[in-house]
Amino acid sequence: MLLFPLVHLAFYVRVRDNFVGLIKEIIRAKGHPNITGRHETTIEVTRDPEISPRADCIIGVMADKAVKHISPELKEHLLAGGKIEVMISVEDSLFSFEARGSPKLKLLSDKEIVFRKSTYVDERTIAIEATAAAKDVPRPMIEMLKKGKSLLIEIRAL
Repeated sequence: MLLFPLVHLAFYVRVRDNFVGLIKEIIRAKGHPNITGRHETTIEVTRDPEISPRADCIIGVMADKAVKHISPELKEHLLAGGKIEVMISVEDSLFSFEARGSPKLKLLSDKEIVFRKSTYVDERTIAIEATAAAKDVPRPMIEMLKKGKSLLIEIRAL
């Protein structure tokens, strides 16, 4: 049942990648038994290997990047208030949402990346006014992450 949407997505990605100036970022992380995905206003990934059950916004650990490590091109887009599409994939499951940048972003954290529904900004914030939070991630995806499955986050400038 998921085959058609994934084939369609693969075609979409190939076509979009041919446009000059496409800005995208890939972040890889792992699941963890303490992932709950219950936070109502944020989605976070961390480079830390461990999290407590209280970390209800975190959907991935051992991320290969933090907000400090994103490309200069994406930073420039975000600091200009540009919009982004965020696609999270775990095995064959896909979840996406949109958010936007702000000139107020600091983009300094070397440990975390946080997408926020609010306009609050700190050194970990990559984007604000997100259309989703951890609680919106599909429960089957959260269950896979609890079992330690890997996740891939693709950020594309809009």
